[in-house]
Amino acid sequence: MELTLTTAEGELLLEILREHHRELFREIARTDHRELRSVLQKKETLLESVVNKLAMVQPGEALRRSA
Repeated sequence: MELTLTTAEGELLLEILREHHRELFREIARTDHRELRSVLQKKETLLESVVNKLAMVQPGEALRRSA
C-alpha cells in the first residue's frame, strides 16, 4: 500500500492519531476488566507504532507498506 499526503493532510492525520492515543491512555486507566485492558493496551502499542512512523515521514513523502 502506498499513501501520499500533503503536508497539511499529514499534520492533520498525526494530530488526530495523537489525540486518539491520549484518549486510549485514559480509557486504559479507567478500565478495570483485565481482558479488556489487555486488548486496549495492544491497540495502544499498535497506535503508538503508527504515530511514530508517521511522525518520521517527511512532508510529501509517500508512505509505503512492505509486502
